[in-house]
Amino acid sequence: MSQNYKDTLNLPRTDFPMKANLAAREPEMLRSWEEKRLYQEIQKSRSGRELFVLHDGPPFANGDVHMGTALNKILKDFVVKSQTMLGKRAPYIPGWDCHGLPIEYKVVKESRELSPLDIRKRCEAFARKFIDIQREQFKRLGVFGDWENPYLTMDPKYEAEIVRAFAVFVEEGLVYEAQKPVFWSTGAQTALAEAEVEYQERNDTAVYAKFPIAGANAPKLLANASIAIWTTTPWTLPANLAIAVDAKEIYVVQEFSHDGASETLLLAEKRVPQFCEVTKFRPIGEPLLSLAGMKLQGLKARHPFLDREVPVFTAAFVTMDSGTGAVHIAPGHGADDYVLGMEHKLPILSPVDDHGRFTDEAGLPNLTGKYVFDANPNIVELLRETGMLLGEEKFHHSYPYCWRSKTPIIFRNVDQFFIRIDALRG
Repeated sequence: MSQNYKDTLNLPRTDFPMKANLAAREPEMLRSWEEKRLYQEIQKSRSGRELFVLHDGPPFANGDVHMGTALNKILKDFVVKSQTMLGKRAPYIPGWDCHGLPIEYKVVKESRELSPLDIRKRCEAFARKFIDIQREQFKRLGVFGDWENPYLTMDPKYEAEIVRAFAVFVEEGLVYEAQKPVFWSTGAQTALAEAEVEYQERNDTAVYAKFPIAGANAPKLLANASIAIWTTTPWTLPANLAIAVDAKEIYVVQEFSHDGASETLLLAEKRVPQFCEVTKFRPIGEPLLSLAGMKLQGLKARHPFLDREVPVFTAAFVTMDSGTGAVHIAPGHGADDYVLGMEHKLPILSPVDDHGRFTDEAGLPNLTGKYVFDANPNIVELLRETGMLLGEEKFHHSYPYCWRSKTPIIFRNVDQFFIRIDALRG
């Protein structure tokens, strides 16, 4: 005889449905909490209790909530609710970052050739649209907070406080203007922080070029020699203002032959084998001269295709793991180059505009207006035409890209304002 064991079990009796049906029930639950003003009631119940404040770093108002912003908000909600359950008064004021490149980039991408005023107006409208969208999406995740009164970085009161804070730095003499090479996104036409840079593997053309030694003061054995340099960015050669060598390394003046022609070149002794392997030059006999890099300080060489003499300096950043041991220096296009240029009072030449195109300052009229990466083959060909190209190779490396525009980054000198952080550390 069958028996229904259900009647023999002592189970609690509830009105809970058998199925969760969350797709229908969750919106009802959230609506009920909102109608009852549950967040506000919780705050009233904790009035006078110990205060716990979570200072929320705001998300950008530039799109729908994604996994990162959702996880961020949910984890913070865990913290706030747990502190509330411990008996504390834990208000949560949500906020949005309404300024900056993520919003501007999307607006400008959709509408080119806008005036600065139109860009600002559209950016504000764009941000307000996504504040409303994200607010409802965060509510849908069950996050409690004062959603009716968020803080917005575009609120005039908020902006005024930023200006007041900045004014304090100015009054204390902590703000100064200077030029410095920065990560520059040609796609977004803006400077980037290191956190905004991603790296991609790519192949570029690296070249060996010669800088003929110049000047009446050059030692006799150097008079007919050229300094061999190596660079993975031929487009920066128009901005070359110096050459750097390692003070402690040994450099040789060596005669080389290639296809019946001969060259007398100066390069680091350690780099000769690799130079020969890539360029197919062969050394002839013994070196004509060997000397420490420090002896080259003050030597001058002629630029390979511009009417310019460039000095040789010693620098600690020169290494022997690639190239020739003689580094082409463009103070407007590199961090180490800039520091060395400042040390020796060189001008900071950066003949490239916001879009990464050559300007008249490059001294190459046929390349004015050309995108620097597209101009690489032209620079290589110019070296070949002037007889200054020693060799070229495909160089595989990891190169910085803008994480928003997905375009390659250049190092570019721009005017900037800086705050003297060292004066604030104490």
